[in-house]
Amino acid sequence: MIIPYFIIIPLLAAFLITLIAGEKDDWAIILSIIAVISLLILSLFSYITMHTETLTYYMSSWKIPVGIVLVQDALASFMLVLVSIISLTSLIFSISYVRNLSSDWKYYSLFMLLVAGMNGVIITGDLFNLFVFVEISIFAAYALVAYGGKAEEFEASFKYAVMGSVSSTIVLLGIAVTYSATSTLTLAKIGEQLPSINSNIKLWIGGLFVAGFGLKAAAMPFHAWLPDAHSSAPAPISAMLSGILIKILGMYVLVRIFFNIFDAPQFFLNIFLIIGSISMIVGVFLAVGQWDFKRLLAYHSISQMGYIFLGFGLSTTLGILGGVFHLLNHALFKSLLFYNAGAVETVTGTRDLRKLGNLTKIIPTTSNTSMIASLAISGIPPFNGFFSKLIIIIAAIEANQPVYALIAVIGSIFTLASFMKVQRYGFRSEKKADVNGKSIDWKMNFAMITLAVLCVATSLMIIPGIREIALDPVVDVLKNKTLYIQLVMGK
Repeated sequence: MIIPYFIIIPLLAAFLITLIAGEKDDWAIILSIIAVISLLILSLFSYITMHTETLTYYMSSWKIPVGIVLVQDALASFMLVLVSIISLTSLIFSISYVRNLSSDWKYYSLFMLLVAGMNGVIITGDLFNLFVFVEISIFAAYALVAYGGKAEEFEASFKYAVMGSVSSTIVLLGIAVTYSATSTLTLAKIGEQLPSINSNIKLWIGGLFVAGFGLKAAAMPFHAWLPDAHSSAPAPISAMLSGILIKILGMYVLVRIFFNIFDAPQFFLNIFLIIGSISMIVGVFLAVGQWDFKRLLAYHSISQMGYIFLGFGLSTTLGILGGVFHLLNHALFKSLLFYNAGAVETVTGTRDLRKLGNLTKIIPTTSNTSMIASLAISGIPPFNGFFSKLIIIIAAIEANQPVYALIAVIGSIFTLASFMKVQRYGFRSEKKADVNGKSIDWKMNFAMITLAVLCVATSLMIIPGIREIALDPVVDVLKNKTLYIQLVMGK
């Protein structure tokens, strides 16, 4: 049974790094790369071979409801693949980028703890252990945000920690209310008990989880911590935070709880729709006015999360497909954009778009991949962002929600305007760019090229035949809402 290895491997790597890493970071890099490649192989194997299966692993062979259970289905496998891809490219990008800050093994140990926490959140079938894994990953994230050692990074990390503490307190309160009402912490068992408890208690539990995990997803109005944290962190950590952390700790948990445990009550789906539409518009409007490259990208994370909330809030087959697909696509093109921002800052020493210039000949790989990522996030064909946004818009029209479809279109138009500014001032202006003599090595270029290729290649996942294999099993997990409970409980 390979399920526990998704937690064991990164935890073991973090432990070994602290034991054998010397003054330099060479061993830390080797161990981290080996660990993440192993996770990628295991996750791809699971994703390809499992299809509609749901696997369970009982810790110490203690059965439900006494023991702790780990669960892996198509949705979990999909998310594990996504974490592994972004983690691997971020590690490769980090090798040169982080050495410009310091050659310290602690970065890689914290990185592996971050991965272990996210993987634990994905596969746990226990509500309290979900909370524990959330805290493991988020505490590692606090430290990594402040890794550069600058005053603004410490301030951003402190704000992140304060908001994270608030969200964790709300989640813990929600877990306490859930346990008092159901006398269990196993997610499937909670789902089995929920129909028999008071509807007002269910509203309280759902409201606490929306607020707590909504803060971690950084959707409006829970977004205040994100612009500082994502813009101040080292570029590969910004990619991890925006690309996968807010999705795993926020969106994935919300979807898992409200679809597979709560059976997707319409009241909370309407909240998803409202949060999504507000996030799309307010986030993109705030992004348009930014001149700090990474801060602009941070606000776009809020806006793009709105599309995912909208897709899942529609709760139709097409809406869920769009939400799942955009979750993947956003992780790819947003991580790439943060790599681009990190490369630009490495070469020029600034993130201010007004101080940049014509970078196309100085850093051609960065310039070209940033164009691909800009077109993808703006929803321009044939890049992946176009197809997931189109599916969500069509799903909204089919669900007789034309207002939400219009909001999605408007958000995409302003996203395009925002990234036209990025390309015009940041990469392709007539002004000569000032550079500091530093260069972008092959490892950073490799990470950017890999994600740029995926921004094109993943568009193929929507083709009939490929979609049935790649995306439909994930959609089925959420569409057949209570099947999760039956499979985990062995009924």
